[in-house]
Amino acid sequence: MPHLASIVRAALLIGATIFSTAAPAQDKPLPLEVGLGDVSLTKLIFVVAHEAGIYQKNGLDVSQYIDPRAAAVVKRSGVEVPAKFVRRADGEDIAINIGGGSPLMVRMTSDATAIDRVILSTTDSISRYRIMTSKDLKDPSELKGKRIGYTSVGALTHLMINLFAKKMGWDPNRDISLIANGTGVEPMRNGRVDASAADEIARTNLLKAGYIDLVDLNKDQIPMAGSGINASRAWLKDNREAARRFVKSAVDATALVKTNKQVAFDALAKWYNITDREKQEEIYHDVAKLPAKPHPAIEGIKTVMSVYNYREMQIRKPEDFYDASFMTELDKSGYIDGLYR
Repeated sequence: MPHLASIVRAALLIGATIFSTAAPAQDKPLPLEVGLGDVSLTKLIFVVAHEAGIYQKNGLDVSQYIDPRAAAVVKRSGVEVPAKFVRRADGEDIAINIGGGSPLMVRMTSDATAIDRVILSTTDSISRYRIMTSKDLKDPSELKGKRIGYTSVGALTHLMINLFAKKMGWDPNRDISLIANGTGVEPMRNGRVDASAADEIARTNLLKAGYIDLVDLNKDQIPMAGSGINASRAWLKDNREAARRFVKSAVDATALVKTNKQVAFDALAKWYNITDREKQEEIYHDVAKLPAKPHPAIEGIKTVMSVYNYREMQIRKPEDFYDASFMTELDKSGYIDGLYR
């Protein structure tokens, strides 16, 4: 198998002359702190960017980690994140955070302590969640009156269950019970919930534990403000070059993950402690759905605003939540197209 460094060079040299943001050799890399939020497929590209030297190539010195709360959530699904990759941020005012646009928007419009942040890129713009249940349930209609687990209010799991209920013609507050911290194997096994909203990693572990896909929300192709890059607006004002290099790194890493399966498997093993080949293959199956051009999900932002339609959300405009300039510049340069030729 080719050496990883050779793979990276081959994948990233394509189109490099079109839009090169790598720092000159004599320049000191720009330091950057990055929070990876939860443990999911959409965070994998940033792990790969770190492990494959993509950040370094683009003139960044990145320190990134997984929040203890996120590590605890995924532990309920049977994934043990190595302790060396887990630490807590000093408040929310970290420069770059990788997380869902939906929880970000809800927090900014409902919490007086929330840091003002802006979405720069969305790597997860179409519904990809499943609702997992025991084999006793045979039809989605049987979920009426049941307890469905999600992570937290505003999270993508919460957003998707609300949209599912709307599709079924149900009142999510009366026809089903939404249970916070109810995702993964543990709440299902302990009988705290009857069903669980699940992303790729949670789904893989639930399948292993004997649960089934009852509802595939991928089929609905619902626009959502899913996981992506967001930045502290105060930090961004004086650090646009660092943000520009980071967005490019995400695009580079996406291309590498899409074209080299083993790189993804190595990252899953090291950062998520997922070494089972069957689980790795199952998770990687959805890599093809990651957008090559992760522009901010404007339609997804509108979806969030329609579900959480309280006053403070409705007095905002979609453009209050995103800055598309970095992705627009990169896309128009032709650099992204060059990565896939």
